Amino acid sequence: MILRELRLHAFRAHAETRLTFAPKVNLLVGPNGAGKTNVLEAIHYLCLTKSFIASNDGYVLRQGAPFFEVEGLFEGEQRSHLRVRLVYMPEEGKRMFVNGAPLERLAQVVGMLPVVVFSPLDQAITAGGPEERRRFLDNILSQARPVYLDHLLKYRRALRQRNVLLAEGRRRGVAPAPALLASWDAELVTLGSRVIASRLRFMRAFAGFLEEAYARIESVAERPTITYVTLDGLDPEADEEEVAEVFRARLARLARREQQRGRTLIGPHLDELIFSLNGLEVRRYASQGQHRTFGMALKLAQFFYLKDRLGETPLLLLDDIFDNLDPARTEGFLHLLQSEAIGQSLITAARSGPFDAVVPFEAAGHQMVRVAAGAVCDVVA
Repeated sequence: MILRELRLHAFRAHAETRLTFAPKVNLLVGPNGAGKTNVLEAIHYLCLTKSFIASNDGYVLRQGAPFFEVEGLFEGEQRSHLRVRLVYMPEEGKRMFVNGAPLERLAQVVGMLPVVVFSPLDQAITAGGPEERRRFLDNILSQARPVYLDHLLKYRRALRQRNVLLAEGRRRGVAPAPALLASWDAELVTLGSRVIASRLRFMRAFAGFLEEAYARIESVAERPTITYVTLDGLDPEADEEEVAEVFRARLARLARREQQRGRTLIGPHLDELIFSLNGLEVRRYASQGQHRTFGMALKLAQFFYLKDRLGETPLLLLDDIFDNLDPARTEGFLHLLQSEAIGQSLITAARSGPFDAVVPFEAAGHQMVRVAAGAVCDVVA
């Protein structure tokens, strides 16, 4: 997948910006606050309908503007020409268009334009709470299998409704209506089992990608592993029916406790991923450098997993990650980005120094763009 053109209107620092990109390494250089990361954020909107930084679309809207708009022209192995446009208005929300046709649901675009983001925020995946690791897991699976995202969204809706029922019963001091609770139990088990079964299949496939990715960026012989923690007593090889059986039984055993607490106490919304190096949990025992390496390996593994599953090379967005890498690792990673294994990458940095000796920006396939105050100042290609 290659992004050929990008247009931003009233998007953060950018009043109106147009860019064209080279098919391999694209470096966006400029001081802090220049609007470099905004470009990556806009691309992320087109690929996944949302920001990888802001939780509220309103924060992205340029001050005083009635709406923001992002438009990109993509070329891929599976689809030769895709013009994707996203418009956000505070009163109406977001709308998306592909080759001029409106999408009925925003989620339809997820997986169409695969993307992987490397960011300083990635440290939360290895060092933060379980929700950060679930978000990472859901990001991969939603792009790899659109039906997974459909199941996940429906599960979350069922979970909200069931929690409302339990909370209301707790507030009133009475048990929820048995028939109504049973209907939400059935919905929760059906959808939750699909989510868990998909995660189990993913974990079995992803392990090899992670080991290979870790070996690409770390010369020390360390073995990375992931343990998926879900329903107690569940066989890691379980299929959807077996998951449903265990889920149903656990839900029945927890019924009284859930009514006392007024919320659902079991399900994929509480799953955990445990990352380990040589058998030691990363979150508890890893050094800062090991956290950084493991996080980069996770994202690189995500890239190769999506490439394998989709038959489409994901875009790589690398937001200001090289300042925290030593020169040798920076050089090695930049050589990897220029290899045939990787497609197009877009990188932000405050200065070009670490890249000048490694990436031939005057050569075909690469370019450097200087950005200042939400505008393109110079292009070297």
